[in-house]
Amino acid sequence: MPCGEDWLSHPLGIVQGFFAQNGVNPDWEKKVIDYFKEKLKENNAPKWVPSLNEVPLHYLKPNSFVKFRCMIQDMFDPEFYMGVYETVNQNTKARVLHFGKYRDIAECGPQQELDLNSPRSTTLERQTFYCVPVPGESTWVKEAYVNANQARVSPSTSYTPSRHKRSYEDDEDMDLQPHKQKDQHTGARQAGSVSGLQWCGEPKRLETEASTGQQLNSLNLSSPFDLNFPLPGEKGPACLVKVYEDWDCFKVNDVLELYGILSVDPVLSTLNNEERDTPALLDPMECADSAEEQRVHSPPASLVPRIHVVLAQKLQHINPLLPACLNKEESRTCKFVSSFMSELSPVRAELLGFLTHALLGDSLAAEYLILHLISTVYTRRDVLPLGKFTMNLSGCPRNSTFTEHLYRIIQHLVPASFRLQMTIENMNHLKFIPHKDYTANRLVSGLLQLPNNTSLVIDETLLEQGQLDSPGVHNVTALSNLITWQKVDYDFSYHQMEFPCSINVLITSEGRSLLPADCQIHLQPQLIPPNMEEYMNSLLSTVLPSVLNKFRIYLTLLRFLDYSISDEITKAVEDDFVEMRKNDPQSITADDLHQLLVVARFLSLSAGQTTLSRERWLRAKQLESLRRNRLQQQKCVNGNEL
Repeated sequence: MPCGEDWLSHPLGIVQGFFAQNGVNPDWEKKVIDYFKEKLKENNAPKWVPSLNEVPLHYLKPNSFVKFRCMIQDMFDPEFYMGVYETVNQNTKARVLHFGKYRDIAECGPQQELDLNSPRSTTLERQTFYCVPVPGESTWVKEAYVNANQARVSPSTSYTPSRHKRSYEDDEDMDLQPHKQKDQHTGARQAGSVSGLQWCGEPKRLETEASTGQQLNSLNLSSPFDLNFPLPGEKGPACLVKVYEDWDCFKVNDVLELYGILSVDPVLSTLNNEERDTPALLDPMECADSAEEQRVHSPPASLVPRIHVVLAQKLQHINPLLPACLNKEESRTCKFVSSFMSELSPVRAELLGFLTHALLGDSLAAEYLILHLISTVYTRRDVLPLGKFTMNLSGCPRNSTFTEHLYRIIQHLVPASFRLQMTIENMNHLKFIPHKDYTANRLVSGLLQLPNNTSLVIDETLLEQGQLDSPGVHNVTALSNLITWQKVDYDFSYHQMEFPCSINVLITSEGRSLLPADCQIHLQPQLIPPNMEEYMNSLLSTVLPSVLNKFRIYLTLLRFLDYSISDEITKAVEDDFVEMRKNDPQSITADDLHQLLVVARFLSLSAGQTTLSRERWLRAKQLESLRRNRLQQQKCVNGNEL
């Protein structure tokens, strides 16, 4: 086993050691992966790995071992690279084999030349993902990850490569801060592209731009460097992620935790600028298309760094207070989970009280909000998503800050969320549906490109009279499809492609929502605070951080509990439904039975019970009766449909 190398600072040295031991035998690749797996199993080792989410890019050493918590926003075409290549010393004619895996730049020692015709060279394939930070990730999640990270980094704007590269000079000074603009003179080389790796020829002095301009956080901003974030106001780096193994396991919108080797070679930007400047003899239209695609697929490494993935894990959730993996088998044996489940009842009672205060004293609405927040699509029967529980909270005061502050409360409880202000202007002008840009050969993001279990709060109280134009109508249709079918149809110009999802949608409205909902609950405030902001701020400040963390664990953990209904209870429910139909044949339908079963499911899970009991079934019926009676009373008062 290679030794004497720091696996965090010089991972390529570790890889070189295994390659040198095994040569062209492909076993060296598996040994590299196993080595880093074992390293990460050591006590608290993942916490010592610098994260691109928490550490500014200019603090990170090029070619160091890093991690990144992200969502796959787009998948580019697979690319070929030189898996193994050979160099020849011009003086001694000695030949040396090199590995190309985990690299963007082919390494050439002094007096070495790349032998493109070597029979020992191999060409391999890798997949490139365009990854962005998790959209809508809550501030408390970011802070928890920052506090947990123990990586030792220090700001540095210069570095010396660990091995001599013909693409660098030793005194190179590179500012990688993505928010400053600065021209640097760097030692660059004439270069070409060979099978996904850049290789280096004779030196030539030239000026290259090392910075990126301001980060672009605006939505749908057409600009030289649009980071293509789905939501406005997002911060953090986007990354080009090179995946070498099992890339078929991943799909667009998956949330991943990646461990890999950081590549921020300034030469990449230089090479791409040269390639864009050269095709003057090509057809002008083809030239424009290829230049646009090149710009998008090969942005400056200082703006969009590359990560060569060694290990990748699909995350079930991003709650830092819970173990990353919550499979049913593992959760049963996990001491943390079992101890938390044993004290579930007081946590639920405290959360119910907290949400009751947030909903101005309405305990029935608070009960339903808990059920909504733990709901998730657990399976699909044909096209029907089972487990979705979209809630319409009607009766919200118009022209009030109540909905804004209610969203702030939800932000403090869930790992990822977004508030959509449903105004005529927003509906007509915002891009909801991702679409394929064939010129740039990329998927342009939209508001509804969200990872599973994101809480989407649609504020309909802001809707004024006005005219929806064609894009606005399409956006409303997209929201309706998301709510009803839990899917978003991405626009590929010549066809649409279905992307299933599991998004928790809460609609706040004055009357009944224009959008479909699984459950409408009319808010009945028991108090009207004179100052809503002060009231909500005091509510948040009085709850202890430890209690708030219990709420967060509760709402995430219950999504992963198994659930079943025994044959005995199934028979009792069927008999009960028949009796209900006899007593009220006009108003009780099969849809009502489905609604009752959904409410009973989440009511049971909210109490930590994985099977339906007779008691929970009766409680579900009671809640539904109270909810329906309240809607009926409101309808009688207003004389219109709510």
